[in-house]
Amino acid sequence: MSRFSEAKEMYQEMGVNVDDAVDRLSKVKISMHCWQGDDVIGFDSKELTGGIATTGNYPGKATNSQQLMADIDKALSLIPGKHKINLHASYAITEDKVERDKLEPKHFQAWVDFAKERGLGLDFNPTLFSHAKAADNLTLSSPDESTRRFWIDHCKATRKIAAYFGKNLGCTALNNVWIPDGYKDIPADRLGPRKRLKDALDEIFQEKYDKKYLADSVESKVFGIGVESYTVGSHEFYMNYAAKNNLLCLLDTGHFHPTEVVSDKISSMLLFEDQLALHVSRPVRWDSDHVVLFDEELKEIAKEIVRCDALDRVFIGLDFFDASINRISAWVVGMRNMEKALLYALLMPHKVLKKMQDEKNFTELMATMEELKTLPIGDIWDHYCEQQGVPQGKAWFKEVQKYETDVLRKR
Repeated sequence: MSRFSEAKEMYQEMGVNVDDAVDRLSKVKISMHCWQGDDVIGFDSKELTGGIATTGNYPGKATNSQQLMADIDKALSLIPGKHKINLHASYAITEDKVERDKLEPKHFQAWVDFAKERGLGLDFNPTLFSHAKAADNLTLSSPDESTRRFWIDHCKATRKIAAYFGKNLGCTALNNVWIPDGYKDIPADRLGPRKRLKDALDEIFQEKYDKKYLADSVESKVFGIGVESYTVGSHEFYMNYAAKNNLLCLLDTGHFHPTEVVSDKISSMLLFEDQLALHVSRPVRWDSDHVVLFDEELKEIAKEIVRCDALDRVFIGLDFFDASINRISAWVVGMRNMEKALLYALLMPHKVLKKMQDEKNFTELMATMEELKTLPIGDIWDHYCEQQGVPQGKAWFKEVQKYETDVLRKR
């Protein structure tokens, strides 16, 4: 018997349909963030601001759209499945400089063509950082009316662009609003900035688009560099705003207190909302955006999505940037780990485990869950990779090394 066949039998003995799990995984689209490829610089700025920082100077960073697209192509060739690319507005491809409040779908046509040729979807984000009008970390909540107007118009433009993505690619585009607004020290007024943010968002989301093409989300953060004492767009603010206005609340795994875990929030959010959005990262002590590993929290996140039968209700996107290692390797490791975690979750007999819990059979529940941890998921994963036409095991890394030698180190 093959290793896959043996592994399949072991899972079947636990009441798991392996073929069904693999089939369900093949339909999941994860949004791979373009900004890992160039350290979040984008094409319209040379300086990274807004409490965002990358560390390291590994050679081969993409410096233009052709290089970034080539690197994305290479990464996707090593990742099983058909997915999405997540863009920031700062990645517009234009002949002449276009201000962010004047961006149009035509400025992203090259990305639409790129995605269509490869059967990919696109997600989108307004870029409210790395810009002169965001220099003081106040954008949509700024007391300066002209600053607020600029960013309101920018966010309205990105919604139109994202809807264009969804309509032309036949895949719903998520447009996610995150702002760096806040104060370094204790503020004298917490309510005022939040009222200005609310009013700005009300105008941004006033125009209605077909939800078949566009999904709108808002993303919170507990604190950031330079805004340690007060963040305008807190979790409580956005969770209430999203619920009241029928928007998606996006949970970033690095945007909460270090003792909080997003996995525990997923079931509560899905109980009251039709859909949920995630940015999956790996915080180390704070929102440090490390490459996603196959760790316990990632597995718990995946298990909650699967347990809630929400694979078609959760927008899963990755959000990390590491300039200290090969950037393509970072993409591949993160994407494959997210898929691997979902496979791990799909290969669990959730109904059986739930029955044990409901019947208060906690002894057998613990024993069974521990046994599941050491079942040969690696053999199922290798089968899935072979089925999807990508390298098994660590074989993909040799291709990354060759690409680094042939392409990245010659830039």
